This record gives sequence, C-alpha cells and structure tokens, in this order.
Amino acid sequence: MALMVFLIIFASTFAFGYPIAFGMLAGGIVYFIVKGLSLANLLDMLVINLSNQTILIAVPLFVLAANIMNDTEITTRLFDFVRKSFGRVRGSLGYANIVASIIFAGMSGSQLADVAGLGNIEIKAMKDAGYDGPFSCAVTAASATIGPIIPPSIPMVLYSMLSGASLGYLFLAGFLPGLLLAGLEMLMVYVLSVVRKYPVGDKVSLRVLSKSFLSALPALLAPVILLVGLYTGIYTPTEAAAVVVVYSIIVSFLIYKTLGLKKLYKILVKSAQDVGYISIMVAAAQIVSYIVTREKVAVALTEFFTGTGLVSNRILLLASINVLYFVLGMFIDASVTILVVIPMLLPLVKAAGIDLVHFGVMSVLNIMIGLDTPPYAQTGFITSAIGGVPVKEVFKEMFKFWIPIEVLCLVLVTYFPEISLFLPRLFGYKG
Repeated sequence: MALMVFLIIFASTFAFGYPIAFGMLAGGIVYFIVKGLSLANLLDMLVINLSNQTILIAVPLFVLAANIMNDTEITTRLFDFVRKSFGRVRGSLGYANIVASIIFAGMSGSQLADVAGLGNIEIKAMKDAGYDGPFSCAVTAASATIGPIIPPSIPMVLYSMLSGASLGYLFLAGFLPGLLLAGLEMLMVYVLSVVRKYPVGDKVSLRVLSKSFLSALPALLAPVILLVGLYTGIYTPTEAAAVVVVYSIIVSFLIYKTLGLKKLYKILVKSAQDVGYISIMVAAAQIVSYIVTREKVAVALTEFFTGTGLVSNRILLLASINVLYFVLGMFIDASVTILVVIPMLLPLVKAAGIDLVHFGVMSVLNIMIGLDTPPYAQTGFITSAIGGVPVKEVFKEMFKFWIPIEVLCLVLVTYFPEISLFLPRLFGYKG
C-alpha cells in the first residue's frame, strides 16, 4: 500500500511537470507517514547519508572547473588551435568539433558543460563557414556525448558511489569506448562532408599554427596534468578534481588574464546553483533507495528475471537493460536513471556475473545517449537555441545520422567487454 502511494505521487509530480527531486521527496515523506516511520530518519538519509559519500566532493569541483574554462577563454583558445590544426580538409570544422570535445572531456566530465561551453563557439564557427545549421547543431550534440565517457566523468562518480566499483578503474575503462565513439563520429563527418560538399578548411601557415598552439598550450596541459597525476597515484580522483580547479584558476588569472575576483565570484555562484540541483537529486535518491530496499523491489526484479531465464542469458539481459535505458532516456533526466534505476538493476547484474566496471561504462554511455534522444533531448534543445535552428530540424538530423552512430558504439561496448576492460586490466584490475 505505502509503495503504491509513493509511486502514484512520484508519477503524478512527473506528469504535471514538477521537478523529479520534488516527486521523490514528497513521495518519500508520504511513504514514511503511511508506514508510521519517524520523519527524523528521513532527514538522516537526506543529510547524514549524503555527507558520508565523500566521493561526491568531486562533482562540485568538476562543475566549477568546467564553468571556469567556459567563462575565461580556455575553451575558445582550445577550439581555435584544434580548428587550425585540420587546415585544408573538407569538413574540417566537423572534425575539430569532435577533437575539441575529446580534449574538453579530459577536463570537465559533463556533457551539458561541453554543449553549453564549446557548443557556443563551435556552432557559430561552423555556420559562419557555410555549414548548414542542423548539421552544426547535431554534430555538436553528438560529440558532447564523449564528455562523460572519457575521464573525468560526473556520471561515473555517481555510479561508483552506488555500485562500489573503483572510480579509478571506471575512469580508465572509459578511454577506449570514448575514442571509439569519436572515431565513428569522425567517419560520419567524412561521409556527410563528401556527400554534401561541406567547406574545405583554410590553409594555415606553420607560424600561425605554432602561435595558436602556444596560446592553447596551458589549456591542453590541463587533461595531461589530471590524468598523469591520477594514474601515477599522485592524487585520488577527488583530489584530481581539485587540481583541475586550481590549475584552471591559475591559468585564467595569471596567464590568460581573463579572470578577476568579480568574475570568479559569479562563477562560484553559478557553480553552486548547478551543484544544488545535483545535490538535491542525490539526496532524494537516498530515500528512493531506502524504499526500494525496504520493499524488496530489487529482489523481486531479480527473481522475475531469473524466472524468465534472462539472468543466465547475458546477451538478452544486456539488450533488455539497454532498451530500458534508451526508452527512459527519451523521457526523463539522466540523473534519475542513474540514481533511481541503476540501484534496482545492480543485484540483477551481480547475479548474472556481469563485471561492474564494464556495466558502468555501458550504462553511462547509454544514459548519455538519452540526452541526445527526443523528446527530452536536452542537448538538442540547447544546440537549437545556440544555433537559432528549429529544434525539429536538429532532431531530424540526430535521428538520421548521429543516434545510429551512438547506438552502434553502444552495441560494440556492450558485447565486447574488452573495449572497456583492456586498460583497467593493464593497470592491475582483476575483475
């Protein structure tokens, strides 16, 4: 009875357009009242359980780092160098768009930060050069999917908290899938550039390219400093996030001279607002996790799948989970799927003997594809607004070309675990 009341309240708030976190909190409060449980325990879950998750400290730090880079010309200089590097190549700005996302992925860990920051620069540059609007928006949205796959990754931080899987190994596991996705997207850029006769890039002299490289060098060093320190054991993933923040402030303040105290204050306020949403979601998810555990929903789900024989058939089980993620991604926020759905699936995944690091990469990739998939498709709406392109044209381009590429990458990552696990095993992972 109490579970049914929770589900009705949760579904109702979603249907009426209220924030998902509000639905989880409201449903949780009513559940506790119906069950006769103390609301003080609910507050404990919201505050104490959340504060015990020290790994979450990395999330606000990566958000802050991304906002600093986007507001202080770091991303602008980065894209300028990448754009000039491709020179006289047909579709050069499409390739530059993807490569810039690979580099930015090594600094921010957020798909939406990539779209909102780099996307502003990329879409304008592509449209000014003669590329059509839908293509410019769609390739920007698609390339941003690389962000949370290549480390660091905010979704992987959340998954590590939920599953107990090593964050360091999760970060390593994202490298090759991220590069695979980038390679497939570049192949699509090549095909469309030839068929549609997109512009050839400008010839750039070695002197100009060198000058651009030196200008972008401090930005290019950020992911190097982060990843080298991370995988040589100098600092933990959380400490790595702090290093990126400090480094980006030093570069912006002392080298580029684009950051002052007033601007830093505004960036801190904006970052606090961004993190507030994530924090409320994570806290509310603690309540959902408690209800799911108390009502033995995960146990019932595992027993159901065991009865159908899917637990013993990994191919069908992973296909079923991927379809579930894909459908959910069309309608709800990625953080809801990570924080609410994944905890229910983890007992099932463990029972099937699926590696948790591999499952984490597969899950994050699929859930990030959801940000590109209509009708929810946050990246589609953001790029549409940036580029002044009707959103239906962006969606049309995504579904015709970019979503199939992302799904192909997902299938390969799902059924060839070594794509994810090769690097972690090279560094000692025994899973």
